Amino acid sequence: MSNTFFEEFKVFGHELAGKIKELVHEGNVRKVVIRNEQGKTVIEIPVTMAAVGAVIVPELAVLSTIVVLASKYTIEVEKTHNAETPAS
Repeated sequence: MSNTFFEEFKVFGHELAGKIKELVHEGNVRKVVIRNEQGKTVIEIPVTMAAVGAVIVPELAVLSTIVVLASKYTIEVEKTHNAETPAS
């Protein structure tokens, strides 16, 4: 059984960076894919604990320049189930 699952969030351009930061802080995010209104992948960010500072911060800087190009985005997030939570 896989511990990986996916979630999608629809956001406006001005909400994008804040939503990504929020998701990364949850701690169980493995990858973030951002798509524009046409469904084209704008950026794909692999997230690991070691890479959060080194990768996410520069990627968000790039992202802020892309935000002007479209008004709506879909954020697809690959997550893992928290292994510390016992199954009921």
